[in-house]
Amino acid sequence: MKLTIGNIRITDIVLGEQSKVENSTLFVNSKELEALLLEDGNIVSVCFDVAKPGESTRITPVKDVIEPRTKVCDGDCNCDCGIFPGVVSKVGTVGKGKTHVLKGMAVVTTGKIVGFQEGIIDMSGIGAEYTPFSQTINLVLDFVPRDGLAAHDYERSLRLAGLKAANYLGDLAKNIKPDEEIVYEFLSMAEGAKKYPNLPRVGYVQMLQSQGLLHDTYVYGVDMKQSLTTMISPTEVFDGAIISGNCVSACDKNTTYHHQNNPVVTDLFARHGKDLNFMAMIITNENVYLADKERSSDWTAKLVEMLGLDGVIISQEGFGNPDTDLIMNCKKIEALGVPTVIITDEYAGRDGTSQSLADVDVSANAVVTGGNANEVITLPKMNKIIGTQEYVDVIAGGFENNVQPDGSIVVEIQAIIGATNEMGFNKMSAR
Repeated sequence: MKLTIGNIRITDIVLGEQSKVENSTLFVNSKELEALLLEDGNIVSVCFDVAKPGESTRITPVKDVIEPRTKVCDGDCNCDCGIFPGVVSKVGTVGKGKTHVLKGMAVVTTGKIVGFQEGIIDMSGIGAEYTPFSQTINLVLDFVPRDGLAAHDYERSLRLAGLKAANYLGDLAKNIKPDEEIVYEFLSMAEGAKKYPNLPRVGYVQMLQSQGLLHDTYVYGVDMKQSLTTMISPTEVFDGAIISGNCVSACDKNTTYHHQNNPVVTDLFARHGKDLNFMAMIITNENVYLADKERSSDWTAKLVEMLGLDGVIISQEGFGNPDTDLIMNCKKIEALGVPTVIITDEYAGRDGTSQSLADVDVSANAVVTGGNANEVITLPKMNKIIGTQEYVDVIAGGFENNVQPDGSIVVEIQAIIGATNEMGFNKMSAR
């Protein structure tokens, strides 16, 4: 599969009378976009705001972050395809043809809290150092749901609204000439093995959060908890084949933006054909019950063995219960004689002396960590709040009376979106 990504740099967002992209500026007709989003009767109203890097602005509680993209089909992909297949667009195999991206910006959704594990984006101050989304120009959608809406219905409506907004904005870029183009090509197993016979065959196992209500990840519109471990072309993730639908702790939640820009995938592509042969991407779920964990990790190891891989990278999402899935995957793959590197984060207590993972094994001897989520920091008072600070004491990482008299907020960094991301989409690690 061959995919050409065309990046169109966005340096400003302006709410105006016409939606268009012009001279690196995204103009948004908020009334037109509002009408589209209010087609969902579960949403009473939506307000639009723009948050820019360096501003004294806080966005909370953040639910999802999405990058606007669009398919630019010129006949090469042989399909009627679109971004977010099976959700916003028709079901069709993506990951090929051309995709245009509005680079440097993101759609951020906020509103009344859905689950307690939602987070904070600060556009300046110490908190901005922990989240990549302090560096994007953010179009923030602040929603008000109808009264009495059940949590899962509210989550679904806001998830779809964010995706619809990103799709609407992405389509504005169909006829814009990209500032740069990047080509990704993923060969068949047979072709890949033949082309680079002397390079180690490396695979990527991505664990997707799927532990129940408000802990969901969707692949082509299917809740991953309903799937067995399977394979996907890594180019498909660039087109929104995997989307977020969960409320795990903000620090290690993979937003839809994270999936669209998976750094493990992009880094493996960068080294493909040079010092490794990127042969496979395996996606597997994270489960609640032991039997389900055993089944999924068995299938993961089986696929690694059938593909004849020489090495595997495993990334986790979440912490605690999923630590068991992570270690099962690691242990069973290592038992095949295939070395692994696991990417995780730590909940080692505020002083860093507690056990970092809920499960461990001697086979997990090559580990990349995204940092200690229990680290405590003080976020300064911001001049502008998009959303509401009403929940900063109850979200994961917050605590009672954590808002100080001077307006600052004391939190663990697990309250910050992307602070300890387990794809490595952050600035922290350890040796």
